[in-house]
Amino acid sequence: MLAFDDEQPAAQALAAALAMPWALVQRHRFPDGESKLRLPPTLPADLLVLRGLDQPHDKLVELLITLPAARELGARRILLVAPYLAYMRQDMAFTPGEAVSQRHIAALLAAHVDGLITVDPHLHRIASLDEVMPGCRSLALSAAPLLGAWVAQQVPGAFLLGPDEEALQWVAAAGRAHGLDHAVCHKQRLGDRDVRVALPPVPLQGRAVVLLDDVASTGRTLVEAATAALAAGAASVDVAVTHALFVGDALAQLRAVGVRHVWSSDAVPHATAVVPIAGLLADAVRVF
Repeated sequence: MLAFDDEQPAAQALAAALAMPWALVQRHRFPDGESKLRLPPTLPADLLVLRGLDQPHDKLVELLITLPAARELGARRILLVAPYLAYMRQDMAFTPGEAVSQRHIAALLAAHVDGLITVDPHLHRIASLDEVMPGCRSLALSAAPLLGAWVAQQVPGAFLLGPDEEALQWVAAAGRAHGLDHAVCHKQRLGDRDVRVALPPVPLQGRAVVLLDDVASTGRTLVEAATAALAAGAASVDVAVTHALFVGDALAQLRAVGVRHVWSSDAVPHATAVVPIAGLLADAVRVF
């Protein structure tokens, strides 16, 4: 397995789960912002590459240098494990001239790898990554059942609440797996940081509510949903997400409105990561 030097804990956990040797891509950043990469001089014909794509710009460029270099060094079949897959939200042109980044980034990766495993990609107008990754086998896993197990252990009888309709797939999976009631809010997005959230028509008075979603970026939708749930009488509000991006002061804003606990998977390295996904990834790699 090949990983990058800023993801050593994730690489070590996945390599241990697979009982697989691993090595690092060494990176050097020049003053002008370019990177020099150094791979092991000899690589196996079947190569697994681990690279999360949060903070994607530098990481994508380095990955797109690494993959063809790995081919030159002996790799014939490359499986990319990207726990977080960037640029999946923009799946259509909302105004004339907008680039559909999902389609273009997916096709770019598909040109360099033979397979892709990711976790909870933000897909809502396509059913599968296969639609945008021609010639590349893909597998989208979900951490929702793992998050549901954590929630059921920490807050028995919790009510799972998705902050918007798009969260239904994750909330339903977590709820079904662990017998937790669930529903979703209705969201109206007015801008990157301007959203309105309406609660579902279910009683929240006195209930322990856990907001569950695939990704938290600015956190505005979660803030609005948490504020509404507490105003409706929820006894407590916690947050559980697969991908903890939490841009800027997003985490502080959640604390400020009364969110008690914030939990995430370690698909993205973050201080809130308490749910490991190495086992989930390893099981998928074994059968891929």
